[in-house]
Amino acid sequence: MELSGADILVKALADEGVEFLFGYPGGAALHIYDALYRQDKVKHILARHEQGAGHAADGFARSSGKPGVVLVTSGPGVTNVVTPVATAHMDSIPMVIITAQVSSHLIGDDAFQEVDSIGITRPCVKHNFLVKDVRDLATTIKKAFYVATSGRPGPVVIDIPKDITADKAEYIYPKSINMRSYQPVIEGHPGQIRKAIQVLLSAKRPVIYSGGGIIASNCSDKLRELVRLLGYPCTNTLMGLGAYPATDPLFIGMLGMHGTYEANLTMHECDVMLCLGARFDDRVTGDTNKFSPYAKIIHVDIDPSSISKTISVDIPVVGSVDVILDEMIRQIKKSDRKPDTEALQKWWVQIDGWRKIDCMAYDRNSEIIKPQFVIEKLYEVTQGDAFVSSDVGQHQMFAAQHYKFDKPRRWINSGGLGTMGFGLPAAMGVQFAHPDATVACVTGEGSIQMCLQELSTCKQYDLPLTIVNLNNRYLGMVRQWQEFFYDRRYSNSYMDALPDLVKLAEGYGHIGIKIEEPSDVEGALKEALSDKSRLYFLDFITDQTENVYPMIGAGKGHHEMHLSPRSAGGDEERELA
Repeated sequence: MELSGADILVKALADEGVEFLFGYPGGAALHIYDALYRQDKVKHILARHEQGAGHAADGFARSSGKPGVVLVTSGPGVTNVVTPVATAHMDSIPMVIITAQVSSHLIGDDAFQEVDSIGITRPCVKHNFLVKDVRDLATTIKKAFYVATSGRPGPVVIDIPKDITADKAEYIYPKSINMRSYQPVIEGHPGQIRKAIQVLLSAKRPVIYSGGGIIASNCSDKLRELVRLLGYPCTNTLMGLGAYPATDPLFIGMLGMHGTYEANLTMHECDVMLCLGARFDDRVTGDTNKFSPYAKIIHVDIDPSSISKTISVDIPVVGSVDVILDEMIRQIKKSDRKPDTEALQKWWVQIDGWRKIDCMAYDRNSEIIKPQFVIEKLYEVTQGDAFVSSDVGQHQMFAAQHYKFDKPRRWINSGGLGTMGFGLPAAMGVQFAHPDATVACVTGEGSIQMCLQELSTCKQYDLPLTIVNLNNRYLGMVRQWQEFFYDRRYSNSYMDALPDLVKLAEGYGHIGIKIEEPSDVEGALKEALSDKSRLYFLDFITDQTENVYPMIGAGKGHHEMHLSPRSAGGDEERELA
């Protein structure tokens, strides 16, 4: 039996195991929406903006490990979803984005609601397809899911003209796909792995530096096994939080611009570094000329283009990090050579000395709510077992620093692109993926307003999110940089004419609570998190002057951190070398 292109698309999504499709309708997509209406396997989630739909699919993907799927119409539907596509691309998140297009004969004529979807998205996707024949549609969908989820994951766009969704063809959905031009390397080179192990076991001052690739490869258990087998210190990137348990004594905290003192000094002073599934992002390295000057660097990554891209490495190992970790663990267990325990003991004495500096100290007796205090209470009340999404800014860093993630896929944030407005729709996607889980969105009064309309989506689908709004009436991170590096010229960082966010939340049908006293923080969180039937918007009025410490400034190395006055024991910030 022949099916229309729209029916082929929807049936293929169902056969691919897609449960949720996040989207927003429009003229070019109406054949597809009609096909969705006539079936019940794929559930369509109506966002209130295409950006919200994209971030929701992203949050679904990050928390579940399954690809997030989006459907938007042509023209502005496509341009509105570009930011979520770029967000997913930067963080290697598997997504399939279906963009409706004007009819084939109108492409290039500046037709109503036409944009060059392929050209616009090409720089920020893993791949994109323009379907020109309905007979190719099912195979193209299979290819899109394969490309999005294999190798280094990423977003894939399928642009489908309206006439293709009306044309008919026989439905044959491939069980598997093989693309001659796309063959990701999975197995690492045996010689390189042996070389890496020799150097790793010879280390006097080692460190294991892991990123989002560990989470993408679902091999956190293997990372734990390797770290505990060797007894080496482990640090995570912002994207890798939860890949190694934050409460484990071998974990030295997040590294980078706002990483811990001990993690950054360990990176600076190490003699051997094993990098697993991370890309040496500029927020991690600081000044590349000062980065880990004494280290031999081993870099394991499935993407060969990431190796020696910003930091020259000594031993590259290209392949899937889970497969390579398996082999490394096997060879280390088999080897007669063991880590240098005497040198390692001295190294831990040094690291524990750095740990004694409370690099994230803040005023715990403040009469004004401190943002760090709110995050710590959130951690206590949820017992560290929540999914936490965040927007971008100071609140994001406070959440990363003070919520101890022991499990992967619990920390949902826009790392590479730094997308404000991400937090709320991403939390929606998480809640759809895990309907019985506790999901909190940590945001700020600047970020939350960028996708605030998704509170309507939350109401329609009865999503019991807890929104933790750290309201300091500033674009906090912008203000911090202006304070540190622009002689306190606060240009357009103050959020004047803020709405009453509690009343706004109530206007959308949710419960809003304003919290102004530190003594009320825990009670408000307990009330919100204990009610699994409603969304709570908690508006915490926080200290406007609080800064994120530690901080590595532009042009500085890991050993040149700005520390809080409370950490350094003085009245002013200082750099510690």
